[in-house]
Amino acid sequence: MDDRPGCLGGLLRLFFLRTGYDWLQDRVGHGRGGCMGCGCGTVLFIAFIFLFLSILFGTNWFDFSLMLPMAVI
Repeated sequence: MDDRPGCLGGLLRLFFLRTGYDWLQDRVGHGRGGCMGCGCGTVLFIAFIFLFLSILFGTNWFDFSLMLPMAVI
């Protein structure tokens, strides 16, 4: 069965991701100081790319069932 969201659901998720990213950039992003030795904007950008690709390709990065060996009966 195809469990991927439709076009409207994906566009809505991308809209919320962009809105949240813009809000966070305004609060703690580029030009607001540093954290962990690099700018918080860089950390937010990497997280944004990670979530964007997850939405775009419908990837569940936390599904570890494929990595576990199959039980032998």
